[in-house]
Amino acid sequence: MLFHPAKNPVELKVIHLNKSQEQRRKSLIEATEDKNAVKQFQKALAKKAKQKLKDKGKSKKKEKRIFVLDFDGDIKASAVKHLREEISTIISTANKDDEVVVRLESGGGMVHGYGLAAAQLVRLKEAGLTLTICVDKIAASGGYMMACVADKILAAPFAVVGSIGVVSQIPNFNKWLKKHDIDYEMFTAGEYKRTVTMFGENDDEDRAKYTEELEQTHELFKHFVTTYRPQLDLSKVANGDHWYGEDALKLNLVDELSTSDAYLLKQMENHQAYALLSRQKPTFAEKLGLANAAHSAVSGVVSTATKSALMAIGDKLPEVMSKIEQDKRLKF
Repeated sequence: MLFHPAKNPVELKVIHLNKSQEQRRKSLIEATEDKNAVKQFQKALAKKAKQKLKDKGKSKKKEKRIFVLDFDGDIKASAVKHLREEISTIISTANKDDEVVVRLESGGGMVHGYGLAAAQLVRLKEAGLTLTICVDKIAASGGYMMACVADKILAAPFAVVGSIGVVSQIPNFNKWLKKHDIDYEMFTAGEYKRTVTMFGENDDEDRAKYTEELEQTHELFKHFVTTYRPQLDLSKVANGDHWYGEDALKLNLVDELSTSDAYLLKQMENHQAYALLSRQKPTFAEKLGLANAAHSAVSGVVSTATKSALMAIGDKLPEVMSKIEQDKRLKF
């Protein structure tokens, strides 16, 4: 996180998608065509680049750029850890006319996690950038909470969209505890500090309060959605149901039917696109693969006792090397 340094830093990789695409095209042409076709392709690329530089020199306006982010959400919206870093980098670098494309895939999850993820996308809008969300597979519940922030939502024809609702389910072991003569005690201060529990005996008042809290959360969800997509008819779409792309388009849940690939290829004809990829920086031990090497060297070579001892050492190596890496970072 930008203002909360992690123990293992995040490193950012930027891929120029236009160059990557040109390289792939070149590789395919070289493999399937003759030398003359390859020369023609290279001449066409050079001519295009020359014309682009010429047009850029004439125009005083900065060229629009496309920044591409990926969000693959789990139930805790863990990917927000990297999303917030990428968004902070873009906001500090991008121009007002630039566009951010987020390839979003999530079936939803915890309210606070996806609330934070949606708030991160709102930052892009507040910075004056155009935000486009592409849904190739699914953006449901918390995933749709994120998607609705966009200026434009694109979905593949069979992408799952919607599920504007709230769900909570919890097992109760009270009868099992009583059967085994196990007492369960819970102490609270505040009438509603704990209502429905897993081990206590829940009554109708507890359930009513818990249901009320779910309804309140649902109202907040609906308010958030209508703030960014006022064209939605909540009576039709805020019932917890989900739809495939084509039906979602009819209900105004999305704006166009398209895959992220088709949209980006079209945009790359006239604009430069850059994909930002974040990952947890590997420790020194992970880079060298020392832990795996220790386990492999032991297998089938030494006695059981010696093998166990070496495996224990191998398990400790990442921790030790991580501390060395941290000490090194502190010094520099």
